[in-house]
Order: sequence, then C-alpha cells, then structure tokens
Amino acid sequence: MLYATPDLDADDRRVLDEIAEMRRRLRHALRAQPRWSGQLRRNLTARAIAGSNTIEGYAATVEDVEALMAGEEPLETGDRTRVELEGYQRAMTYIQCLSDAREDFRYDAGLLNGLHFMLQGHHLDKRPGRWRDGPVYVTSPDDPLVPAYTAPDADRVPELTAELIDWLNGGDLDAPVHVRASMAHLNLVNIHPWKDGNGRMSRALSTLVFSREALMPPEFSSIEEWLGYGRNTYGYYNVLQSVGGPAWSPHRDTHAWIRFCLGAHHRQAQTARRRTDLLSRAWVRLGEEAAEEGLDERVVHALLPAFWGSRVRRAVYQRDAELSDQQAVRDLRELVRRGWLVAHGQTRARHYSPGPRLDQVQQGVRQSLAPYIDPYGES
Repeated sequence: MLYATPDLDADDRRVLDEIAEMRRRLRHALRAQPRWSGQLRRNLTARAIAGSNTIEGYAATVEDVEALMAGEEPLETGDRTRVELEGYQRAMTYIQCLSDAREDFRYDAGLLNGLHFMLQGHHLDKRPGRWRDGPVYVTSPDDPLVPAYTAPDADRVPELTAELIDWLNGGDLDAPVHVRASMAHLNLVNIHPWKDGNGRMSRALSTLVFSREALMPPEFSSIEEWLGYGRNTYGYYNVLQSVGGPAWSPHRDTHAWIRFCLGAHHRQAQTARRRTDLLSRAWVRLGEEAAEEGLDERVVHALLPAFWGSRVRRAVYQRDAELSDQQAVRDLRELVRRGWLVAHGQTRARHYSPGPRLDQVQQGVRQSLAPYIDPYGES
C-alpha cells in the first residue's frame, strides 16, 4: 500500500486553474521561440539543479551551474560539490530528453536505478543504481542524532517500488499532473529505496512526471529552485515529516502535502511568467540601446545574463551568439569600454558583471513588476 492521492477541495482546484492559466500564457509566449528563450531555459535548469543540491548541503551559485552546463570551469564551486552537480545535471538532461519518448516509454526499475546511477555513480560505496541492502534513516534538521523518519525495511523495498512503478504507469491517470508528480515525489522519498540520494531522486522523478506531460518544457515546471530557498526548505522538511509520519505510514492523510506542492507550483509558475515577461522587455530595450550605439544586436546575448544578475562568461556568450572566439572577445571588450559591463579576473577566471549603463536599464524595466501572490493566502 502506498500513500494515497487525496481528494482536492475547492481551493486546490482554484489554484490548479490559476497554474494552468499561467502555463497557457507561458506556452503562448514561448511558441514563437524568441531568441532569448534558450538562455532562459538554461538558467531555469541551472536554478533547479542548484536548488535541489542546496537542499542536500551542496551549495553552488547558479552561475557556476550554468558554467558547468556549458563545459566551463566553475569560479567558486569546490570539487566535492561539483561532482554532485554534474551527476544531477546528467540525470536532468536525460529527463528532459524523455519528454518526447512516446509509445515505448514505461516506468520501470531499470529507469529509476539508471537515473540514480547518473546521480550517485561517483559514490560507489553507496550502491548507486541498486536498492539499498540495509536500514536508512532521515535525520532531523534540528538534531542530526535524532531520526525524523525511519524508512521501510530493506526487504520491503522491491515490493514497494514495484507498486509505485505500477502506479506511475497506470494509477490516478485522471488526476492533474501536478498532483501525480507530487504523489510520486512523496511515495519515492518515503520508500527511500537507495542508500543515498533519495531526496534528489524524488524531486527528479517529480520533474520526469511533468516532462512526460510534454505540454511545457520541464524546466518551466520544476519546483526545485523554490524548494532550495532556506525558508522553503524548512517548510518542505516539515510537511514531509508531518504527512509521512515517523515511519512508513501510508494510511496518513496526504492533503497537506498536496497543498504545499500546489502552492510551490503556483509560486514557481509566477516566477517563470515574470522572468519571461522581464526578459522579453529587457531584450527589446537592450536591442534598442545597442542599435542606437551602432552595436550588433547579438551583444544582447551577453547583456541579458548580466541583466538578471548572472556573471557573463566569454565561452557561454560565444556559444549563445554563435561567434568565433575573436568576435566574442572583441564584443565583450567593447561592452566594457562603453560601460555596459565590468570585467573581473584574468584568463579562464575572467567574467563580467553589470556596468553603470546596464544598471539604468535594469531600473527602468524592473520597476513595473508586481509582487508575488500567495495562492492560499485568503484560505
């Protein structure tokens, strides 16, 4: 027996309708494939990777994750965190590729264990890609010596994961995808089938359920970025402990978990919508400014990451704008000379931050943003 999908109330259905409307508008905005959409998708993926690993204590900047995704050396991330990020990136890349696998796709133990090996293959002592063979506990964030949750015995793992796989392939198929993804997350994290990496695998599985929907690129639906923020991480642990119980207890009411996840999806949908609107207006404004100065519109590929606060790397700009090494170097040197960017560091560590000219554009574009809405604030 698994933790069961709860009945939704009127507030849940209202929140789902609002998420669906935000997603509909976002699909419409992306359908034309604006030139900045690739940069936004990469940035959202990097934020999801950074967020999910931050929850597990492997903190890295979004800029360093983006650099790793582009094959560049991170500026601040140590080797220990780097291998964790690279593993999660491999799994996320495969999940994104699975979004268009059709008739022959099925969830199975091989898929789950394969994803786990992508995540944990660098920890051969932790049985990557194989069910655990012993007990496992989730420690309390308040006291690492106190088990907040005791997972089912190892000999029950094959039976419970098989039940979850059957459910993934055919259970609650009429439930909204947000609900199915959240229940997949809850059941996998409570089965805790591996010796390590269960939290990240559960969040990755949730994203995979979304990617199979194929209505929206998975990077626009993942809540991992939101979960990675400190206050939200504590809320995440608290609701998991409250709903999951101190041990495997599938009879417990899961409605609080669904409400937490729907609230997170609503916030993340607001974030994706705001970033899409912001970057659309920023691209137009920066393109106009570049044209007035006689610069090629391609330089906006360098200015846009700086606009949203990321470091600009020469190799990433070169790839985004499809330039030669010499062209990219000349463009960045000119943007520094004109006050659009400020250079830092030397050789491979060289990067760029916003200059005074870009600060002016940021203030003009951002001032019209509305505050975030709490979807259950009036409940």
